[in-house]
Amino acid sequence: MSNYRLTVGEYSLIWGTRINLEPVPGPGHVLTRQAGGEWDWDLPEGVYLARDLVRELAVLLDAVVEQLGESAGYEPLLDNVKASLALSGRESVLQLDALALADPARTELAEQARRIGDTLARWAGEQAGEGPRFDKAILGGLRLRSRCDHHLWTPLVTNMLTGPNGGPSVMQLFNEYLHQLVLLRDLLLPYENWEEVPIGIERRVKGKGNEKGKGLRFTEQARAAFLSEILMGRPSHSSLLGYAQSGLAPELSAAGYGFQYRYGTILPASLGRPPAGGRRFLLEWHPVRTVPYTEGGGTSAVFDYAYPDYYSAPRSQAEAGVRADGSPDEGSLGGIREAHLEVAPVDGEPDRVQLHYRLQIGPQAYRVDLGQILRGHRYMYLGGSNRLHEDGGSTKRTAAAMLAQPGLVHADSGTHHISAGGNPLVVWALLGKLYPENVFVLHEEGDGLQGAGSSGKGYGAKIVIT
Repeated sequence: MSNYRLTVGEYSLIWGTRINLEPVPGPGHVLTRQAGGEWDWDLPEGVYLARDLVRELAVLLDAVVEQLGESAGYEPLLDNVKASLALSGRESVLQLDALALADPARTELAEQARRIGDTLARWAGEQAGEGPRFDKAILGGLRLRSRCDHHLWTPLVTNMLTGPNGGPSVMQLFNEYLHQLVLLRDLLLPYENWEEVPIGIERRVKGKGNEKGKGLRFTEQARAAFLSEILMGRPSHSSLLGYAQSGLAPELSAAGYGFQYRYGTILPASLGRPPAGGRRFLLEWHPVRTVPYTEGGGTSAVFDYAYPDYYSAPRSQAEAGVRADGSPDEGSLGGIREAHLEVAPVDGEPDRVQLHYRLQIGPQAYRVDLGQILRGHRYMYLGGSNRLHEDGGSTKRTAAAMLAQPGLVHADSGTHHISAGGNPLVVWALLGKLYPENVFVLHEEGDGLQGAGSSGKGYGAKIVIT
């Protein structure tokens, strides 16, 4: 098996073992016949992509149309689906458009919810256009008890469901269909490449107090807690990771900054883009086994920060980072094309590891904690070249000199310019080495500084990566 290579332009980050995964539902059936002759619905055990799940859910909508009779059709029901997945309007389940979203976290999540909801509604329409997958007799005999009765219907759908051909059983089928689609959208909210994320549906364990519910209902409790954070204020990165783990790897302990589960690796989406343009909050699925399987060990692992509390991490002074004789100059940095990730176990925690980002500059290898790199990216400011160069009186530092220092590098005063030679791999390494306060990454397309005011925090030392 080959290593996984995450490529951004001409630069690559290499780690782990690539996984070739073909998500497929298990051998079970979405419909099962009950003792009384009626049919029941649930998702069979297996591995699904989002589109697979929309296909499996479609039987519920088919049953609604069949049981309403010839006077009904898909179109008004699909209009209700679109309205339920929208972010505003009477039927909307998640009304984010009504909020003033000024922070990047909620802005990214709102954009994501809109994008996923629109696509799921379109897929539902395409699936309906293919026609029912089951015989009319089976669809007519499908019954289920839905605990979801809080969805609002459009006036036309209300008339259909409460009319002479409607009734409680048809209402429950449509409510369940709406609810499962909403659960699917919200399960996928954390992931920028949400269409690619494999979702494992495990066997339901029956028994009092141990019933996970039909379909995607196992996500309900974590979903409610996470959406409450979004609606009440800015959710934290750790809460996003916790929510992501609850849906893909609920067996894991407290969240770090990423994790491995049976079907791949989850890391912040910023890693796969240039530092100045990457998203700061969403996650991304990668088809890679980061942590090797060991005999007797699990398939899941949390990625831990080397400095859980970076405020108390050991520090070095930027002023101490002078260039030593023979150290590489900034011109040699542009030729670096690869960096690697290395796994380091955490003592006493078999399901937790640290990931070291290794960058080779000339004969010297430098290692930086990947978690601190991603934290530094979330806290950095973007600086336009014109505004930053107006400051004057700055001190130049070399990347190698900064990376060679122990702990996190900070400055007490002044402006310190560190050249990365225009290489994003070097920028990533520096973001993990610098204390994440008033750190700027030069963005040539920017017009001034973006972030906290026009000059970062507006006080204290600045460190500028150019």
